[in-house]
Amino acid sequence: MQSTQFAPEALPAFASHVNISEQPVAVVPGSRFAHIVSVEGGQAIAAFDARRPLGVDLDERIVIGSAVAIHTPMSIVIGVVTSLSVPTAELAGGESVLRLVELDLVGEILADALTGDRRFKRGVTVLPTLGDSLSLATYRDLAEVYSSRGRPSVQIGTLYQDSLVPAHVLVDDLLSKHFAVVGSTGAGKSCGVAAMLHGIIDKYPAARVVILDLHNEYSAAFRGKAEIVSPANLFLPYWLLSFDELASVFVTSDVAQAEDMEILHEAVMNAKRRAGEGIVARQGAPLRRVGDSISAGVDSPTPFRLADISAYLDDQMGKLDRTRSVIALRRIKARIETLMADPRYAFMFGSLTVQDRLSEIIGRIFRVPTNGKPVTILDLSAVPSEILNVVISVICRLAFDLGVWSKGHLPLTLICEEAHRYAPLDRTLGFEPTRQSIARIAKEGRKYGISLGVITQRPSELDPTLLSQCSTIFAYRLSNDADQQAVRARSADCAARLLDFLSSLGDGEAIAIGQGVSMPMRIRLSRLEPSQLPAGAGTFFSEMWGKDAATLADLEKVVMRWRFNRRADDLSIG
Repeated sequence: MQSTQFAPEALPAFASHVNISEQPVAVVPGSRFAHIVSVEGGQAIAAFDARRPLGVDLDERIVIGSAVAIHTPMSIVIGVVTSLSVPTAELAGGESVLRLVELDLVGEILADALTGDRRFKRGVTVLPTLGDSLSLATYRDLAEVYSSRGRPSVQIGTLYQDSLVPAHVLVDDLLSKHFAVVGSTGAGKSCGVAAMLHGIIDKYPAARVVILDLHNEYSAAFRGKAEIVSPANLFLPYWLLSFDELASVFVTSDVAQAEDMEILHEAVMNAKRRAGEGIVARQGAPLRRVGDSISAGVDSPTPFRLADISAYLDDQMGKLDRTRSVIALRRIKARIETLMADPRYAFMFGSLTVQDRLSEIIGRIFRVPTNGKPVTILDLSAVPSEILNVVISVICRLAFDLGVWSKGHLPLTLICEEAHRYAPLDRTLGFEPTRQSIARIAKEGRKYGISLGVITQRPSELDPTLLSQCSTIFAYRLSNDADQQAVRARSADCAARLLDFLSSLGDGEAIAIGQGVSMPMRIRLSRLEPSQLPAGAGTFFSEMWGKDAATLADLEKVVMRWRFNRRADDLSIG
């Protein structure tokens, strides 16, 4: 709503007694300081009354985001300040200036006629009218408005307007309908996510949370409460991949891609048929015939041997009446041999035996059982970039399938850090199966107890499907106009105009809107213990450059980690 512009000669009657200083106005919570002069839909404009005592107490100042109470005969209507303005020139005599406050009307406090008990509800039944008075919401008002009202909730910080009022998230509404955390680098996203997850797992120790950690930030924040999975100890066998995922790994030629994919399809189906005809050992169970009980479709998670694929390719190359190009057959075989020999891919292609360990793999990644560690941190920082999207695609697909086949009895939350990297807006970038796996969770996951947390510093570059499916948004400081607009466009909350000052938020401050919070609010995050902070503070250049302590031996350690994907925690330089 645009600020109303009054010409001096056309001021309404209330202007004759307005006499407000040009200095900031101090208002004691509960005291009436203005009255309604315009109501339009879910928005209203109020004009300050007579001159108020001046002061500098922050708790007594009307600022953007302040909650105000509008007193009506039926209820107390709660509004959120979205704009402060002086729309006119000085009045006659040069002493008084008209000051307006614009509001979004977000709910009302009602009192029970018999018991006098007060309760807050979203939406306004009876709108205020001209002349109704405003006061700054009292602590009692704020506590009622931002209360979780007996619903399952956890505290993640305090209200910006009053540090004594706790800021809660409603657990079921937050997780069952997905959420997004957006903000520029250094604004506090990772700390906010860590604070939220600590609150949830402390209250619900049987929770299941999987974090796709692209920068190895969260391992430091959940010591003792998380299963840390990295390429060094990850086992994600190639036979878990769908055909599209396998093709993205084995087929590298753009010119002959169609032919290569046809050959690979035939080779995989042949290898799975051979696995079904043979006997495959299953850990912890008697030997059994796989083909009797497991579908051998090209996308089914059926164990098969790469040696069988190589044998099929050799057989095709040896035929006199072959219909496939020898070059294409050799190209695929060479790619398989390269991946098997590369230590960076050992977590997928390094096993010498083929065992049906699907239950073990899923149980470890998705915490079934939790065994006192409700969080799995998938450290993907050392995963080769050319296969990163494939790994994420597999994890997301397995999470969804687990929800479907468990009929929602194993609810879990999947946290996608840097989501714009593998689910970008530009469909020519990224990996389509990854995008589809995440989008499927976003659209259908809530039916099966699969919750999605999308974290990104560039919401304008994120697939809009993901952000549109997030019913709760935690917006930290965003300086880019395109990113701000992307968040506004996907926020249907009546107080979305609070997002207009995203660029002015401080570190550790966020605007929370949506169904996961009882009211739109500006919050300050809870302070975490040093042991609970993500390792994302960055490098202190002045400290590191203030000494010349790096040695050739230190560089050798770095090279060894780089070459063999060993992210040793004991590496120290200087």
